[in-house]
Amino acid sequence: MAAQPWRTGKVVRIEKETYNTNRYWIEIPELEHFEFIPGQFVTLDLPIHEKPNKRWRSYSIASWPDGTNVFELVIVLVDGGLGSTYIFNEIKVGSELQIRGPQGVFTLSEENLQKELFLVCTGTGIAPFRSMVHHLHRENIPHKGIYIIYGCRTQQDLLYYDELRSLELENFHYIPTLSREEWEGKRGYVHAIYEEHCCGRQDATFFLCGWKNMIDEAKERIQKMGYDRKAIHLELYG
Repeated sequence: MAAQPWRTGKVVRIEKETYNTNRYWIEIPELEHFEFIPGQFVTLDLPIHEKPNKRWRSYSIASWPDGTNVFELVIVLVDGGLGSTYIFNEIKVGSELQIRGPQGVFTLSEENLQKELFLVCTGTGIAPFRSMVHHLHRENIPHKGIYIIYGCRTQQDLLYYDELRSLELENFHYIPTLSREEWEGKRGYVHAIYEEHCCGRQDATFFLCGWKNMIDEAKERIQKMGYDRKAIHLELYG
């Protein structure tokens, strides 16, 4: 596959989503439509290092294809992170960014949608799954049961909470779980949730997105339940 060209993007809107997370809407002025498949990502070239590969930061697209040349990223401020610190401190509405993409194969196929679909994530790993479920809803694409199992520490860490719990998508289950706070929803880690729902070993596909520790443990647990490793797809953050 040929490498995507670098393009100039313009930040047209910024919103604070949580205490440490911002949403950024980016327009690609040279394109009439920014076309991508839900689950793909873009790479930003930030002026934070002399070597190109140390300047690049990749982020999953949080929005869904809508026929425009604007897309959304949701970015968390990482303690000591050069890339996110630069974005939070320097990027304003009107700022320009060098962008390459869309890229990636962390996407749904027709075969995936013929099985129960478990979208397991932590933190900003919710981004590609938000894109996927809104696209399915918008295009009325047939699917089996879909479960977003979303792990966060506290309620203030939850992204798109009200939006996803009110999404009117058929056979859609949004299950956030908190590891460090009591609340009316699920408590604990994501692993117990998908294990509970997969106890019958139904035909299922798993998409994992988030930090390495969660993904490593999930891969091991899912295979111990009897699922083939080919049923597991992942996008690693950090």
